[in-house]
Amino acid sequence: MELKNIEEIKNIISGVNKGSIAEELNIEVGDILLSINDKKIEDIIEYKFYISDEYLEVEIQKKDGEIYIYEIEKEYDEDLGIEFINPIIDKAKSCRNKCIFCFIDQLPKGMRETLYFKDDDSRLSFLQGNFITLTNMSEDDIQKMIQYRISPVNISVHTTDPDLRIKMLNNKNAGKLYDIMKRLADAGIEMNAQIVLCPDVNDKENLQRTLNDLSKLYPHVRSVAVVPIGLTKYREGLFDAKIYDDNSSSEVIEFIHEFQKRRLDDIGTRFVFLSDEFYVMAKKDIPSYEAYEGFVQIENGVGLICKFEREIDDYLKKTFVKLKKQKTVSIATGKSAYEFIKNVSLKVMNNVENLKINVYNIKNEYFGETITVSGLITATDIINQLKDTELGDKLIIPRAMLKSDEAIFLDNITLDELQERLDIKIDAAKNEGADFVKKLIK
Repeated sequence: MELKNIEEIKNIISGVNKGSIAEELNIEVGDILLSINDKKIEDIIEYKFYISDEYLEVEIQKKDGEIYIYEIEKEYDEDLGIEFINPIIDKAKSCRNKCIFCFIDQLPKGMRETLYFKDDDSRLSFLQGNFITLTNMSEDDIQKMIQYRISPVNISVHTTDPDLRIKMLNNKNAGKLYDIMKRLADAGIEMNAQIVLCPDVNDKENLQRTLNDLSKLYPHVRSVAVVPIGLTKYREGLFDAKIYDDNSSSEVIEFIHEFQKRRLDDIGTRFVFLSDEFYVMAKKDIPSYEAYEGFVQIENGVGLICKFEREIDDYLKKTFVKLKKQKTVSIATGKSAYEFIKNVSLKVMNNVENLKINVYNIKNEYFGETITVSGLITATDIINQLKDTELGDKLIIPRAMLKSDEAIFLDNITLDELQERLDIKIDAAKNEGADFVKKLIK
């Protein structure tokens, strides 16, 4: 999540949902929420906690300065239907770490301004799925998580070795992680964990220790995702890190699969899952659909390829189309997904007559060719590599290349600008099989 209005801490209402309680009461965009049941609302967690009551007295300041108190009777789980300019109401907590693998520290200048803000806020973990390190939490913050039942939360673990974690995060408070996680588990808080794996740093024996420690907190720690370190070409003055190759990725896969077998026998779940990048780098088959156990960490790139292909297969089983005339569509993707997209494009062409699909592997020259995922492809690279190419009737790109709430690339170029530069219609397809096929056909 990229935060807007980071410095704005007033509870300014930015949206009112149609048909909601707020709309019925004529609460408007620009109004300010002051309190609920005489409790001042200082962040979004407090807001969600207090609106769960069936009787509310909501204090609102209108745009002209007048203050109104609305008496509301509602169902226990019924929302008021308002959104705020600042999604967490309070000022977001920024990260105090200097992680050896931090991707934001490797960004060049000239990108979207919000990309340079490093959040480390438990409220964003609960609301948006962001991962937090727990390094900048006070005792009051921990108590608040427990009191307001902030669950589930996503935690960037990396290692449970206190000394190593202090070194990896460059923060003296980083070694307290496991004790805090045990407290959260004792309070019934559910957690998902992430490990950014760095060769010869937190892998091998240390990874074994970390996974054993986290397993002891199951079922409160529900799952663990292991993702490889990503290195751009902008690392001057940073930690001398290595990247994974086909051999080292294969070793990680073998280790994790053995661990999964033991956990499946012990606790009935594989518990830990690898991101797709490891399998692509190792040129190994992606695990089965069932092996991902519901795809609990798909936002981490865990099982994305498997789920996407199943969705395409399911859609094509009930779809056979004959286009009225020959149509050519191009797809721009990153190196990691290139072979996969070529294969599924063949499946689509076998079910759609008169459709030709060209797939283009966009090299990441903007960040460096060690970055291979499609979500980090910029418009600049697409323009430079496709500007003199005959692309056919339209170009398809993954929606992941764009900002979640706006059609703009990482390098501040909009989708409209890209269409103008390439002189072609461009559709952004979601990571959903049906949407992908429909974008190709229409």
